[in-house]
Amino acid sequence: MAGSLSLLRRLYLSLYNWAVFIGWFQVLYLAVKTLLESGHEEVYNAVERPLQFAQSAAFMEILHGLVGLVRSPITATLPQISSRLFLIWGILWSFPEVQSHVLVSSLVISWSITEIIRYSFYGMKESLGFSPSWLQWLRYSTFILLYPIGISSEVGLTYLALPHIKSSEKYCIRMPNTWNFSLEYFNVAVIAIAFYIPGTPHLYRYMLGQRKKVLAKSKAE
Repeated sequence: MAGSLSLLRRLYLSLYNWAVFIGWFQVLYLAVKTLLESGHEEVYNAVERPLQFAQSAAFMEILHGLVGLVRSPITATLPQISSRLFLIWGILWSFPEVQSHVLVSSLVISWSITEIIRYSFYGMKESLGFSPSWLQWLRYSTFILLYPIGISSEVGLTYLALPHIKSSEKYCIRMPNTWNFSLEYFNVAVIAIAFYIPGTPHLYRYMLGQRKKVLAKSKAE
């Protein structure tokens, strides 16, 4: 019974990782192709659907951690996935005014390279039981450059959206209402930016710790 459950777990995680890998590969291909042929203004329109699919699928990783399918701590995955989903749906999809900015290109390319490496790494581990040493090195090294690019793009796009959030009053809840509750979406976006101040160093320290541990173990073997 335990063996069957383990096999099902590996099969499910293999399919999940490779499916999302394909999604991110499509995002990178479309982003680079559009950037070269049409310019950064058209990148979002080209990648919108596969980007929404690939990033929204990451919500499953929170559930994977909660039910014990993977060992990744929720404290590391939840803030990163939440901030990305907020940006995808709460900023880019909700406020088209920022979709043509050059930061969309840096965001999409840095995210997609990171995730292509990550999902192929875990896809090979679940499918074959191992991953090549070069792929492991990429998994635990490329974030050093790509995370700052991605995070700067996330913060920049949220900041650029603030005037449009304020003027549109989209997603605001006004009183009086049944719940006797009000909400300024502008304040939500400002708080989201503020969370990067403690969140970024925490994530970076976690990844540096993981890099040191994994690569040291690899050398010892």
